[in-house]
Amino acid sequence: MSSKPAVSVIGLGEMGQALAGALLAAGHPTTVWNRSAEKGDALVARGAVRAGSVQEAVLAAPLVIACLLDHDTTYTVLEPAAEALRGRTLVNLANGTPDQARRAESWAEGLGAEYLDGGIMAIPSTVATPQAFVLYSGRERHFTAHRETLEALGGAVYLGTDAGIAPLYDLALLSAMDMMFHGFFHAVALATSHKEGSAGGVTELLVPWLESMLQMLPALAADVDADRESGAAPGFAQGLDVVLAGARNLARAARDAGVRADYFERSGADLEEQIAQGLTLFTAPEAVRRLRVNG
Repeated sequence: MSSKPAVSVIGLGEMGQALAGALLAAGHPTTVWNRSAEKGDALVARGAVRAGSVQEAVLAAPLVIACLLDHDTTYTVLEPAAEALRGRTLVNLANGTPDQARRAESWAEGLGAEYLDGGIMAIPSTVATPQAFVLYSGRERHFTAHRETLEALGGAVYLGTDAGIAPLYDLALLSAMDMMFHGFFHAVALATSHKEGSAGGVTELLVPWLESMLQMLPALAADVDADRESGAAPGFAQGLDVVLAGARNLARAARDAGVRADYFERSGADLEEQIAQGLTLFTAPEAVRRLRVNG
């Protein structure tokens, strides 16, 4: 019999299966439940216990990990087992907003359960690899009590007591990823507008270029934090006229190639507005401020 804590995993989509598989591989007695029971077949063959109901799954372990589509689905699935949650820790890994996480924490604590919200920074194939990490927020003692178990899924990163900060960071990181992929597809559309261009050819150049540019991010982040804390002058600045010229060229080249240019057109219009307001330098703190609706 394993000496490691038992865990229940509710929701066996691709990610839920990967999480349960990682727990099994780490030696945790693992109970699984899914509306379509056959999704647990491979896990049961590896030693997982298939629960006959959500309530049975919740009662099987002190730590319950829910990996469902969204918060509404989580409530729908767990409410029939609400009483069974008392005295247990619920880790909700459904993608959601900060406010949804705070409401879920209140709901769980109202039932006598402990609650952590989380964001999985991995794809199923990278769960439990050195590249994977999971963000958590909520009461620190809950995280501390289960940290060793949660490390089986990937690096466990605790962000703070506000249950909403893990989903906030999760969505922040996902937004950067989404924009990166959008930028990639724009680059490919632009390059392949030429008969001699290719997706593979531009990607061979794009990867090292982006890797080199990523080295700038910590310095830009430091500028933003210094501005927030003391109003210190940024270490990195570039003339707005130079940035505007580049944005105009990016928009023009896209239009000429028959590729959508709306992002660069909006960027150019914003830069023109800044120049009209008397600004002369592009800085990271100002770029962040201008993304906020209320300044």
